[in-house]
Amino acid sequence: MAHDHDHHPHDHSHDGHDHDHSHEDAAPAWKHDGVRVIPGNQLDGNVPSTPGMDRKAAINFARVGAQKLWAGTVTIHPDAKTGAHHHGPLESVIYVVRGRARMRWGERLEFTAEAGPGDFIYVPPYVPHQEINASPTEVLECVLCRSDGQAVAVNLDIEPVEKPQTVLWVDPTHPTGGV
Repeated sequence: MAHDHDHHPHDHSHDGHDHDHSHEDAAPAWKHDGVRVIPGNQLDGNVPSTPGMDRKAAINFARVGAQKLWAGTVTIHPDAKTGAHHHGPLESVIYVVRGRARMRWGERLEFTAEAGPGDFIYVPPYVPHQEINASPTEVLECVLCRSDGQAVAVNLDIEPVEKPQTVLWVDPTHPTGGV
């Protein structure tokens, strides 16, 4: 009985068909759902905004189906600063491409630190903060990554203190906390 089954023409062709079918399916799926390149001139500006800041999405759920990441660009004009805001439960990483960034944070934005090209900035969940372009003449350009495919920006009504307390960088490239 097993011998007959092995040589049954219908079963044999059916097995071969299944194999070909699954192989054919895999190729187009990877082709369209695999690695994606998002050209810099095709970013999406339709994201939650904070006054003073131009955010554009490159990687998010809507554009590429990202589940756990949001990535895009941030541009802040010379001498401009954002309103106070936080990003809910999301973690943020900011990489400064060009210009000088001044970050203020805290319940009254009482802490401050600066970053320049090549520096990374980490912003934990729920921390009230403000991004400031510390240059009166140069645009501040950053790359931004967040820990979720959806953008979250909660704008806050905070009156900043006049003289924020300076927090020194402590990392391998700024061992003494220099500017």
